[in-house]
Amino acid sequence: MSTGVNHYKSDGTLHRGNTHRMPNGEVHTGKTHGKTSVKLFHLNELSKKAKEKAMAYGGNYSSNSSGGAKKKKKTKNKKQTTASRTKTTRRMGRYS
Repeated sequence: MSTGVNHYKSDGTLHRGNTHRMPNGEVHTGKTHGKTSVKLFHLNELSKKAKEKAMAYGGNYSSNSSGGAKKKKKTKNKKQTTASRTKTTRRMGRYS
């Protein structure tokens, strides 16, 4: 199951539940195979009509992200050097 990639039913409906992989490589709905399991597709495997419906869900972004947007990486805060602190305080009117 491709992590970070949405899976869709043949009509373009986004599937957000559990999935399992069949011995032939196909991805199906449900944690294990059962009577109600349905084959799932990636966006590029859908028909034109189904793709249009799928794009309403935010295209091929991860279903884990909010609103179909990619997550931003967190960056560490840089320690401010003495020189940059002095420049900042001069702009603020100190050390005139």
